[in-house]
Amino acid sequence: MTALKDLMSWRYATKKMDPAKAVPEEKVEAILEAIRMAPTSSGTQPFEVFVVTQDAMREEIRKVGWDQSQITEGSHLLVFAAWDNYSAERIDAVRSHMEELRGENPMIAQYYENLKGAYLPRDAAVNHDHAARQAYIALGFAMLAAAELEVDCCPMEGFDADAVDDIMGLKALGLKSVTLLPLGYRQEGADWLLPMEKVRKSRADMVKTIS
Repeated sequence: MTALKDLMSWRYATKKMDPAKAVPEEKVEAILEAIRMAPTSSGTQPFEVFVVTQDAMREEIRKVGWDQSQITEGSHLLVFAAWDNYSAERIDAVRSHMEELRGENPMIAQYYENLKGAYLPRDAAVNHDHAARQAYIALGFAMLAAAELEVDCCPMEGFDADAVDDIMGLKALGLKSVTLLPLGYRQEGADWLLPMEKVRKSRADMVKTIS
């Protein structure tokens, strides 16, 4: 098994993907499974992931995505779309699913009633931001899974989220796009970032120990 640090050193935000190389579906499914299994606050999983392979839609998204070529040159585009708000119905659905698998439990029932008491009075923007942060946890798992499978990717926030929501009809679903993740394979010799040294803060600058 490849060491985690080696996977993290291998991956980078791929800037130029080879449009002639498609990611096999079994690898895409493995990445999606990593997303599905990622932890989220209170197990709510308050987001959905759209796998876009349709050329016309990816062309439209590229137009509002700073013309980033990976959107169309990769073989798959993952769109992470978070709930626009928490609702009683959405939280009750989480609870019902949990009870289907674990059985009814007064502690679980009370926990999710408390969750509704905490979340529902909040502003929708606050709740959407919270849901978006859960999507980002899954995004990290997706990138590591891709690295393990030697699939390249590039997480993106550089896009007009409202425009993407309109292109994909997300508003009608109570969703808002928060990040994009093209999947593909780096184009050797054409990606300006590939030969460059990975730049990160030193441990001393990043990590502070309080004991």
